[in-house]
Amino acid sequence: MSSATTVFHPVTEAVTRPRELERLVTGQATSDGAGVKLTRVLTQPLQRRLDPFLMLDAFGTDNADDYVGGFPDHPHRGFETVTYMIAGRMRHRDNAGHEGLLQNGGVQWMTAGRGIVHSELPEQQAGRMEGFQLWLNLPAERKLADPWYRDIQSDEIPEFTTDDGSTVRVIAGESHGVAGAMQREVTQPLYLDVHLAPGARFDQVLPATHNAFVYVYRGEVEVGGATVGSQRMAILKNGAERDGIVLQAGDAPAKVLIIAGRPLNEPIAQYGPFVMNTHEQIFQAVEDYRSGKFGG
Repeated sequence: MSSATTVFHPVTEAVTRPRELERLVTGQATSDGAGVKLTRVLTQPLQRRLDPFLMLDAFGTDNADDYVGGFPDHPHRGFETVTYMIAGRMRHRDNAGHEGLLQNGGVQWMTAGRGIVHSELPEQQAGRMEGFQLWLNLPAERKLADPWYRDIQSDEIPEFTTDDGSTVRVIAGESHGVAGAMQREVTQPLYLDVHLAPGARFDQVLPATHNAFVYVYRGEVEVGGATVGSQRMAILKNGAERDGIVLQAGDAPAKVLIIAGRPLNEPIAQYGPFVMNTHEQIFQAVEDYRSGKFGG
């Protein structure tokens, strides 16, 4: 975690009726791109339950053979990708002329919209590569928007420190009065990276209507009435009487992603890297890609 250039003074948020655990999820080991090894945490069967989120991949290895092939040119349509790099360097290029370097602590936020073809290739032959990629659905009226992309460097992500020594990075949404690096009006995503000090408690206020989950990537935490260990996702129950999420660290530090958003409640039709609302729109996406209409 890097030091932000701006000092933020958070306001106190207290959750009095925290959400309970619905279920724990263990991710599925798989590979993607040119053989990049990763864990698919949010899989397709969970898309309706965790609307507006479509996928969460976690990757982390010290073995270059697990990542050096990267993700050569591939298309997307109909959603946004949010790539958060904990360690390592990845170069983005797309056929709309964009290029950027994603590195330690930074985020790439890409709106595929009506279609983009891009690549994500490591700029290292050794060392650790670690991070996450989240897919965020677009509402029907935005699925054919112009492609858009932003590299957010580590020092552009607002951070604050709680009274008990925990550090919170606000990638999207708002936490304790601190606005995140990105905002989305319709899906209202919240994306926090919370580094809990030993014994620390962290409260995050959340609308009862939002779907929410946490992913623990270091240590373990108590959340929703259960202990959640490393590399586990906890889906939290919705409930009109619930006002947020409470994380409680044990005797050791922990690192946790909190992700929540307002559901779109729209049909989801997916074929690989295309996510639309109907099968007819998927057929059109495939045809447009084959005809070279992406990225123009």
